Amino acid sequence: MQAELKLHPIEDGQAVITLSVPAAKALMVANTIKGVLTLAGHKVRRVNAEGEELVSADDVFPDGSPAMALRGLRGKEDLTQAELAERLGISQNMVSDMESGKRNISPKMAKRIGEEFKVPYKIFV
Repeated sequence: MQAELKLHPIEDGQAVITLSVPAAKALMVANTIKGVLTLAGHKVRRVNAEGEELVSADDVFPDGSPAMALRGLRGKEDLTQAELAERLGISQNMVSDMESGKRNISPKMAKRIGEEFKVPYKIFV
């Protein structure tokens, strides 16, 4: 399939560009276009079908860490460190050390935590 490009002028001197490309190449094309626009000095916003800006967790929490994710999920579930430690079969001190960043979360522990909170384990490694 060939790529198709359409230009739709709108108000305020702006235009909407519609680009159709093979699905297998869409992400690569989008990232390339974003890179070119960024190099040209434009701020590129991701928007949904209604024109609302989409933001990623990295945008909202640029200093996010596995420790922060663990603290946040534990708080969201209204669990104490001791309660989470019991569920995971570890000491409360280990939970505290992981939440403070004093102890790295191993991939094995990340999988256990992910299963406990029903979230992808990769947010903890």
